[in-house]
Amino acid sequence: MGMIANDWQPAMQAEFGKPYYKELYRFVKEEYATHIIYPPSEDIFNALHLTPLSDVKVLILGQDPYHNEHQAHGLSFSVLPDQKDIPPSLQNIYKELAEDMGCYIPNHGFLEKWAKQGVLLLNTVLTVRAHQANSHQGRGWEQFTDAVIRAVNEQNRPVVYMLWGRPAQSKIPMLKNPNHLILKAPHPSPLSAYRGFFGCKHFSQANAFLEEHGAEPIDWQIENI
Repeated sequence: MGMIANDWQPAMQAEFGKPYYKELYRFVKEEYATHIIYPPSEDIFNALHLTPLSDVKVLILGQDPYHNEHQAHGLSFSVLPDQKDIPPSLQNIYKELAEDMGCYIPNHGFLEKWAKQGVLLLNTVLTVRAHQANSHQGRGWEQFTDAVIRAVNEQNRPVVYMLWGRPAQSKIPMLKNPNHLILKAPHPSPLSAYRGFFGCKHFSQANAFLEEHGAEPIDWQIENI
């Protein structure tokens, strides 16, 4: 499953020794050995590798990795750059960004630029079997990613949470830091985007909050490739 090399390592160290994590590790290792699992094993912790804990400014919480070939690479909502089809939820995120921030809609769905600016693109479950949504739910990943969220909650600097949909909003009781901003909206999926994701203006609100508190805003424009 790989190790975490940056400042997440000490923050998550306690988790690696817990019985649930040992069981999760055993399960995931076996799954990679016997099934097609996404993302590739070296990409499981990409969100943590690309966005060190000390850099987190925004946390966007997804649920499950994409389960079709050559999509998932360890960042929530993001797909690999050569993926011609931008997933529907991400298309709606781009539409809201165009409306809210005037960003043009790019020709791909690779969000690494956000991650490198301090946008933690975290899924609550970090692996999935090919073509079987939610197949790794309830195996321990949720406990691990809750610990990631708690580590962010302990950072005493401006942090914005974008919680889209009910599963993401179920984490709100963990978020007790008065220095942080919690933004809620329906999920950007085509099923719910029209119920208030469109027009939520989360991106401009996040930047306004960061700037008010002396932090650099995020450049949300993903450039064409």
